[in-house]
Amino acid sequence: MSSSAPIVEFRQATKRFGDGPPVLDRFDLTARPGDFISLIGPSGCGKSTLLRLISGLSPLTEGTLLVEGRPPELAARDLAYVFQEPTLLPWLTVAHNVEVPLQLRGVGAAERAAARDRALALVRLSDYGARYPRQLSGGQKMRVSIARALAVAPHIVLLDEPFGALDEMTRDHLNEELLAIREQQLWTTFFVTHSVSEAVFLSNRIIVMSANPGRIHREVAVEFPYPRTEETRQSDAFQHQVAEVSRLLRSVERASP
Repeated sequence: MSSSAPIVEFRQATKRFGDGPPVLDRFDLTARPGDFISLIGPSGCGKSTLLRLISGLSPLTEGTLLVEGRPPELAARDLAYVFQEPTLLPWLTVAHNVEVPLQLRGVGAAERAAARDRALALVRLSDYGARYPRQLSGGQKMRVSIARALAVAPHIVLLDEPFGALDEMTRDHLNEELLAIREQQLWTTFFVTHSVSEAVFLSNRIIVMSANPGRIHREVAVEFPYPRTEETRQSDAFQHQVAEVSRLLRSVERASP
């Protein structure tokens, strides 16, 4: 597809579960290739539902959603999904965990090993392939989860609070590593988080969502140049933008029932 064409496009998208009220209501959003979009908002505003819609795991109720110009279920092979929990298979080694999605796609052994090794190198775990999940720290498990997602060479990466359970220092380090990897691969990213500073650090666009039903309250552009570092976090401009987005989020939370 053309680099200027939308890679993900919601048009008047509504999602209900059963006969309940809409979780998302007349939602419009366009993502371009290379966008890093963070989704923040109160619990229940539909952030994780958006990721499930993009992945094809859940269908729209009304409206249109196109992923690379196709219905989501036809674009699933070009996506990767990273959850809050690493969801590693404890009886498999790190290397075999990373290979799982490649095996499911019928990739041959030699190609599978090459993709696995590239992915583990990206997350700096090349020497950990023979270890089991029980032998890893929380941050290392999340690195393996990211490597497993990147092994399939996705065009779009969906991350649902992947660092939410980690301590602040580990999360900051993984944020920096995630951006370093993205600089090499330039996938389009949708990232769900409750951390405003994380959203500002990672994103070029932040979508502040309101709840009941989920809608876009405000979109905020983040214009700090990549690559971003600890110096970015310590700058006055960064702190000012974190404060700005935090005010928006508090106003949405106060308005939520």
